Amino acid sequence: MTSTANAPELRADYKVADMSLADWGRREIEIAETEMPALMAIREKYRALQPLKGAKILGCIHMTIQTAVLIETLEALGAEVRWSSCNIFSTQDHAAAAIARSG
Repeated sequence: MTSTANAPELRADYKVADMSLADWGRREIEIAETEMPALMAIREKYRALQPLKGAKILGCIHMTIQTAVLIETLEALGAEVRWSSCNIFSTQDHAAAAIARSG
């Protein structure tokens, strides 16, 4: 007989203050992409080549809308990305929620 009494509890793979801010965060990310043309050009130029495929990138800096654009660019180029904010007081909760929701 198999017992589930000691099975680990499944939890979300993120800790975000308010996930209801994700839509706002997504809109802000889309605006920021228009304000970061060099990064977007790199994303589009190299997306098909997947130059970061197999790379595992861990980041720990301020979680802002601009950081979200960087994270999504790294993922678009093939990297597996894990992120942690370095400062709860500088975290933009809407950015964190949007990134968490996108997976």
